[in-house]
Amino acid sequence: MTETRPPGGRSGVRIKICCIQSADEARMAINAGADALGLVSEMPSGPGPIPDGRIRAILLAFPKEFSVLLSSRTDLPSIARQLDALLPARPRALQLVDRVPPGTRRSLKARYPDLTLIQVVHVEGPESLNGLESDLLPGADMLLLDSGRPGSDDAPKQLGGTGRIHDWSISAAIIRQSPVPVWLAGGLTPDNVAKALRTTGPDGPYGVDVCSGLRPRGALDAGRLTAFVEHARATGGSVVPKSEDAARTGHG
Repeated sequence: MTETRPPGGRSGVRIKICCIQSADEARMAINAGADALGLVSEMPSGPGPIPDGRIRAILLAFPKEFSVLLSSRTDLPSIARQLDALLPARPRALQLVDRVPPGTRRSLKARYPDLTLIQVVHVEGPESLNGLESDLLPGADMLLLDSGRPGSDDAPKQLGGTGRIHDWSISAAIIRQSPVPVWLAGGLTPDNVAKALRTTGPDGPYGVDVCSGLRPRGALDAGRLTAFVEHARATGGSVVPKSEDAARTGHG
């Protein structure tokens, strides 16, 4: 078995490989240079969800610092049940892909003080900047900018994995405004990740996140994975993202 490498020690942009389906994919991503793995639990739509039992097995097989659990749940009791059901495994971070009621993130931090909370912002237009300070940042350690349509009349909700890009100039504005680190997601591929990083400005995102862009036939593609990491590192090495210190202290 090829050994996995712990993250850390690398400058520039971080890389999260999302929609991990198995221990083999997790190992492939880590050995290619990923800093984080996205494990997708039940979602209303999109690719990537796997059963909680498989999520637990992957969490137990790899160092905790790599793991991010994606959850579509929005109320504190339901989120807590999901996290507690994974024991003895525990992810390093929880990515909330939908809006949650006021105070939920702070309550989660009180109950799970070592858990990093990543709040997703779906960039649908300039209005995505509205409510950033009041609704989306309090209690969040990080933001992640994606291209879902959570408020669409179309059923079901689209909360990620759409393969669509959004307006990166809006992402750049959010990154400049945010006091916490920001991940950039939404339709990223090996062919456009460098442009995305350049477009979001010299400060740039804390990291980039990819799912469908590395899965032309469903499974994680080794060639596209390698190309994505290489292109992101080559471009993001000159980016000075917001410090992870902000992620440790949280916001609000």
